Amino acid sequence: MFDDKKYEIWGEKTGFALGFFIFTTILYLVLILLKRMPLTWNYLHIIIITATITLIGYIMGRLLK
Repeated sequence: MFDDKKYEIWGEKTGFALGFFIFTTILYLVLILLKRMPLTWNYLHIIIITATITLIGYIMGRLLK
């Protein structure tokens, strides 16, 4: 009756996004607490760095497939 594949894909993407923001937030807090981040940086800089690393990993995974 219901298309389970649709909900499975939606749940996978939602879980990835939630995990991405949780990881980025924890990384940001650790960098602030250890004073390893330049004073001029903010949360957006950490999101860009994390997204770049994720994108590189995704591209490498697709190339090696």
